Amino acid sequence: MSMQTTSETSPVGTYEAPVSRAAQCVILHGISWETYERLLAEHQDSSGTHFTYDRGRLEIMVLSAKHEKPNRALALVVEVFAEEKNIEVENLGSTTFKREDVDRGFEPDSCFYVENAERIRDKDDIDLTIDPPPDLVIEIDITSPSLKKFPIFAALAIPEVWRYDGKQVSIFRLTAREYGESADSAVLPGITAEALNQLLAARSQMKRTAWIRHVRQWVRQQGN
Repeated sequence: MSMQTTSETSPVGTYEAPVSRAAQCVILHGISWETYERLLAEHQDSSGTHFTYDRGRLEIMVLSAKHEKPNRALALVVEVFAEEKNIEVENLGSTTFKREDVDRGFEPDSCFYVENAERIRDKDDIDLTIDPPPDLVIEIDITSPSLKKFPIFAALAIPEVWRYDGKQVSIFRLTAREYGESADSAVLPGITAEALNQLLAARSQMKRTAWIRHVRQWVRQQGN
């Protein structure tokens, strides 16, 4: 069932407020870049709230356990795969990525630097005007579809996105500033959407330590 919203006004602009109290997303319109940065600063220690900004439109999402479980599972697949394949990666989690010159910003559910891992290894602050964007973003869209975020990802030149919609994982690659669905990963060759879905399905049936061993065994079966 789709969720209805109401449009109201606030001191910082208009917003769409979910009618259902179970909703975890609020969208505000007419938000300035300065207000966006102020909200980020005020919530910099709040890991359970994500902000997405697109040219005056601000989405505030409060995360849930249902959201975080697949996020952590997919991130762990990346970590185990990288370890077994001797691939250097940097996991920057839900770091805020923003560029005022394109008027966009977002906080991924998880993200990884792979090809550019060495370039940002010693950096505590990422400036996308001089630093590369993450090579891989993991996006969990159980409560709020994020296909509308793809233009943001494209504007910030994110090469690859793994999107989980509550039912399946899809892999999207950036080509000519647009994303197309792909059967496999270019950032981590050897990982396919089919394999990710099978691994997530196994996670729901197994205890965590047994599942990690299962993931590791799967990686080793892929060969070099």
